[in-house]
Amino acid sequence: MKKTTTATPEALPTEEERATLAAAEAATVTVTFADLGLSEPMLEALRDAGYKHPTPIQAQAVTLALKGRDLIGLAQTGTGKTAAFTIPIIERLLGGPHRTRALILTPTRELCVQVEESFARYGKHSGLDVIPVYGGVGYEPQVKALRDGVDVIVATPGRLLDHLEKQNVVLDEVEVLVLDEADRMLDMGFAPQLNRIVAQMHSYRQTLLFSATMPPEVEALARKYLRRPVVVQVGRRSGAATTVQHYVYPCPKEKKSALLVELLKQKAMDTVLIFTRTKHGADKIVRHLEDAGIASTAMHADKTQGQRTQALEDFKSGKVRVLVATDIAQRGLDISGITHVINYDVPQQAEDYVHRIGRTGRAASTGDAYTFMCADEIAMVKTIERVIQQSIPRVSVAGYDFGT
Repeated sequence: MKKTTTATPEALPTEEERATLAAAEAATVTVTFADLGLSEPMLEALRDAGYKHPTPIQAQAVTLALKGRDLIGLAQTGTGKTAAFTIPIIERLLGGPHRTRALILTPTRELCVQVEESFARYGKHSGLDVIPVYGGVGYEPQVKALRDGVDVIVATPGRLLDHLEKQNVVLDEVEVLVLDEADRMLDMGFAPQLNRIVAQMHSYRQTLLFSATMPPEVEALARKYLRRPVVVQVGRRSGAATTVQHYVYPCPKEKKSALLVELLKQKAMDTVLIFTRTKHGADKIVRHLEDAGIASTAMHADKTQGQRTQALEDFKSGKVRVLVATDIAQRGLDISGITHVINYDVPQQAEDYVHRIGRTGRAASTGDAYTFMCADEIAMVKTIERVIQQSIPRVSVAGYDFGT
């Protein structure tokens, strides 16, 4: 296996390069996908999907990736970042040899599936073979597919490393590596696995790193794996989506469930994603909502992969209008039309708030983010306000506020 090399600290972009890209973002408003120099099979797939204009990160990232540049994409969820790397990868692989030439690493099974769906959508006329590789599902079908040969692997680090150790796949001909949701992967402790995987790849590859935030750990990862990367940044590094309206509901802990039912009676609460801190809490909320006649389902780590997939499908199809989840669902779920995100429990990290509320107000849509705040959570809410650089209005509901 060929070993990777590391880039020097000077490889990160200059302030001048950042300013140039910021100006380029403002100039993408009238750009069409046809302006990006894409092939006809790709343009046909985009037309079939109903897409004509790229989002800012797509317009910038696709152009740079097609030129072979290493790239750091900084953007919140809902900005179209998945297409920003799937489109140029498909373009690069069109008509090439049938072997594993692209690898996308993601932190969760759900995101892995979403990326695979993106390849299916935009690569429908490409003839490329794409396989998702993650735990919690059958092992042998993955072994057979990998040994038969695939063009693109979309994987979570743990299961991929398992296949590598059993020599079910080799990565020394991979031309493009994508580290998707890099900050989340590091938060989940995948750094050792990433190191072992990348060590089995050629150093002369193209590497694309996407992240919602750029903490020092992610910057160190970029310095290690990327060569003279260009930064594409959409919005503030820690900013919340501008298409979301934020509200805090002061409420004693024992009254949260009743307040939730009261709010869900509103007609505007059409498609609602609720976050709770614990798996037990998620199941308890679902039982309470079902007792109140509100169809809902839970999604968390104690559910089997089949149960989680079914819960997501029921929510997407409208069979249930409320999905209650732990933070396993805060990133990487490509669900359109979510009208409200409710933080039943205040997240314990400010960045998690940004990721949670990013599930609504996606693309050109708008959405609402409600946060239930107990007395012992006031300090955390103030921290969130400082991080997102805005004050969140408080909404008092008679009978549910601290003083009632």
